[in-house]
Amino acid sequence: MGRSTMTLYGSGMLIIGTILLLIIGLIHSYLGEKYILIRLFRREDLPKLLGSDWFTKRVLRFAWHLTTLAWWGFAAILYVLSTPSVNVKNEILIIITVVFALSGIVSLLFSRGKHLSWLLFFIIAAMSYYGITYS
Repeated sequence: MGRSTMTLYGSGMLIIGTILLLIIGLIHSYLGEKYILIRLFRREDLPKLLGSDWFTKRVLRFAWHLTTLAWWGFAAILYVLSTPSVNVKNEILIIITVVFALSGIVSLLFSRGKHLSWLLFFIIAAMSYYGITYS
């Protein structure tokens, strides 16, 4: 195979990986919510953090769905790498910025600010944005 055929083949494999990550994320969030989280939250013996199981349930839920968000971020990176442009570094930094900004929003809203991961997620998003702006 020639170099261009190998490049095309590799790009196709990255697109397949992109699609699989998008599908896995959807399935993970939907089936996890339906068959794992809801059943888990019916239990009476969940740890009571900050005085009740409310916080425990919220953290488990947002952490579960942040996994999907991270996988979708990886899907976006694979897509960018499948058709690289001159500015691939900035495109990947944009994806990282968006993923961590969204992670911060999800953490902040789901925990009503009580789980401090939102602060770190926003800092990571800001540092990534800084990398785009000043590179």
